[in-house]
Amino acid sequence: MRTTLDIDERLLGAVVKATGEKSRSKAVQKVLEDYLRHRAIDELRGSAGKIGLDDMQEEQRAADRQRHGLLEDLREA
Repeated sequence: MRTTLDIDERLLGAVVKATGEKSRSKAVQKVLEDYLRHRAIDELRGSAGKIGLDDMQEEQRAADRQRHGLLEDLREA
């Protein structure tokens, strides 16, 4: 989906560099996904003491990277 956004060039450049993505679109998508994931994690952490919760953040990131790679492979095929 195409969307026009007014984003500070320095900020966008920093996001691209920090994510290591090749394109600005992929970098922005990755940052948005990470933001939502962190919000969900924060909400779960807010439930600490109410439910049993193991921090699986690193494992989830690895699984997300693997899933992302597989999806990219499918798109390229």
